[in-house]
Amino acid sequence: MDKFTTLEGVAAPMRIINVDTDRIIPKQYLKTIKRTGLGKGLFAEMRYHDDGSENPDFVLNKPAYRQSRILVAGDNFGCGSSREHAPWALADFGIRCVVSTSFADIFFNNCAKNGILAIVVSPEDLEKLFEDAERGSNATLSIDLEAQTIKGPDGGTLHFEIEESRKHSLLNGLDEIGLTLQRAPAIDAYEARLAERGWA
Repeated sequence: MDKFTTLEGVAAPMRIINVDTDRIIPKQYLKTIKRTGLGKGLFAEMRYHDDGSENPDFVLNKPAYRQSRILVAGDNFGCGSSREHAPWALADFGIRCVVSTSFADIFFNNCAKNGILAIVVSPEDLEKLFEDAERGSNATLSIDLEAQTIKGPDGGTLHFEIEESRKHSLLNGLDEIGLTLQRAPAIDAYEARLAERGWA
């Protein structure tokens, strides 16, 4: 898993509440267990018309936001089914951070397991970030996970909270397997003791 330390870039504003995982990555894209290639299906039902052509009104199809790595979204982002393909699709598109006032629990945890920083902010702070994001390529956000800050294009800084264990995992690029491997010496010692006692 890629480490998340700092991130700077244009943020795409998505003023929609209750964006569920089926909207993030529709069911027809769930036939794969690979984490790559799903970016093309991200928000497919909003990004494309029925004939497959791009919807020019959708935010990620607008020139200023095609390379966005940050998404500023409405309340209750990632609700619905627990498909891990949703953060896979976001990451494959290039989005490494999503900011909202709240997230569905399973989606929130799946983000951290896949190197995406999901940040919870107050409604007032979210509105400020929407205003910054709506300025397009003329404004960038800077996110510093170690300092737990979001800096706006005019120098204003917001502080966000994050669980220490989640922060540690993201900063060090550790998924659950990586966290377990950090304890490999202790695990090996335990297995050796079992073997000595004839229990292995």
